[in-house]
Amino acid sequence: MSKTKTRSPWAWIPSLYFAEGIPYVVVMTVAVIMYKKLGISNTDIALYTSWLYLPWVIKPFWSPIVDIVKSKRWWIVSMQLLIGAGLAGVAFTVPTTFFFQSTLAFFWLLAFSSATHDIAADGFYMYGMDSNKQAYFIGIRSTFYRLAMITGQGLLIILAGYFETTKLFGNTENNIPLAWSLTFYILAAGFLLFCVYHKFALPYPKEDEDREVKSFSSVFEDFAETFVSFFMKKDILKIVGLLLVYRLGESQLVKMASPFLLDPKEVGGLGLSTGDVGLVYGTIGIIFLTLGGLLGGYLASKNGLKYWFWPMVIAINLPNLVYVYLSYALPESFFLICASVAVEQFGYGFGFTAYMLYQIYVSEGKHKTAHFAFCTGLMALGMMLPGMISGWLQELLGYQHFFIWVMICTIPSFIMIKLIDIDPKFGIKTGKDEK
Repeated sequence: MSKTKTRSPWAWIPSLYFAEGIPYVVVMTVAVIMYKKLGISNTDIALYTSWLYLPWVIKPFWSPIVDIVKSKRWWIVSMQLLIGAGLAGVAFTVPTTFFFQSTLAFFWLLAFSSATHDIAADGFYMYGMDSNKQAYFIGIRSTFYRLAMITGQGLLIILAGYFETTKLFGNTENNIPLAWSLTFYILAAGFLLFCVYHKFALPYPKEDEDREVKSFSSVFEDFAETFVSFFMKKDILKIVGLLLVYRLGESQLVKMASPFLLDPKEVGGLGLSTGDVGLVYGTIGIIFLTLGGLLGGYLASKNGLKYWFWPMVIAINLPNLVYVYLSYALPESFFLICASVAVEQFGYGFGFTAYMLYQIYVSEGKHKTAHFAFCTGLMALGMMLPGMISGWLQELLGYQHFFIWVMICTIPSFIMIKLIDIDPKFGIKTGKDEK
C-alpha cells in the first residue's frame, strides 16, 4: 500500500485539532472538577493541578528533540496512543484508595504527552499543506479546538454528572468515583480511536519524511542562539513583566471558579450540581468566550493592537467582578448565574486577543517561531505560579474576600500596559497584506 503524500485537509485538520484540545482541557479543568467531587481540598487542587502547567512552560526546551527525532507524523500518533493510555490509567485508579497520587501521576503523563503533541501537530500543520491552505484552515483548526473545549468542560462534565445521579451496575451509594471512572474510560476509548484514525488519515508529506536531520549539538547551538536573542530584545524586562502579569487575576480565578460553583452555600459556594457546572462553565461559558475572541480578532484587524489594547485589558479584568457579586449575593436564579459567567467569559475571550497579538508582536524577527514558543512558555508560567497558591488563599480568605483579591491582582496588568510601547500599525490588515 503506497503512502499518500497529500490528502484533503478536511480529512485530518478537524480531528487533529479536536484531539489536541481534549487532553489540555482534561488536565486543566476536568481534573479540578473531578478532584473537587472526590473531596480534595481547594488548597491541594490548586497546588497540584497548577503544577501540571509545567510541561507547557518548558515546552520550548524540548521542542528541538521533536524536530530531529523521527517525523512529526510519528510523534502525533505516538502521543495520541500515550494520551489514551494515560486517560485509561486515570479511569482505572479513580476508584482506588490511593486515587489522588495515582491519578496525578497519569495526569502528568497526559500533560507531557499533550504538550509534545502540540509541538508535533503545529509543525505538521505547516508540512501538510501549502501556505494558501494554511491560511484558509487556520479558522477551521481554531473552531475544532474550541469544540474540544466545549466537549471537555461541558459535555464530559455533564456526562459525569449524569453518571453520578444514575444507578450504575446496581450501585446506589457513592456513585462519584465510579461515575468519573466510567467517564474517563469512555474518553480513553475515544482517544484510542483518534490514534488509529490518524495512523491512516494523516498524509506523508515529503518535508516531514525527508527533511535534513541535524545533530543534537547543532540543534542546541541554534536553540542557544534563539534563546539569547529573545532575552536580548529591547525592553525585555517590560515584555516579560507583561507576559507574566497580564492574566494574574484570571490565573487564580480559573482554578477556583468550578469549586465555587460546586461548593454548598454553607461554605460560600453556589451549590450547583456537576451537570450544572458542565452547562454553565463548560458550554455557555466557552461559547461566549469564543464569541469574545472572534469579535476581538475582527476589531484588532481593523484598528490594530495599540488601539484596542486598553479596552481589551479592561475586558479581561473588570468582568471578574461578577464573581464578587455572585459570592455576596449567592443567587438562586440559574439564569442569572449563567448570564454572569457568560459576561466574564466573553470579556476574557475579547481581552485574550490582545495578549496573543502582543506575543506575535514580540516574536517578530528572524526566530519568530521559537520566540513565540518562549512567549507561550512565559504565559504558562504566569498561569502556573499564581494558580498554585490560589486554593490556599481561597481557604484562608473565603470566597468573598478571595474574589476581591482577584480584582486587586488585575492592577499590575494595567500598570504594565502603561509602560509598554507598540507600533500603531501592528495588526492592521492592509491591501498589501491581503494580497
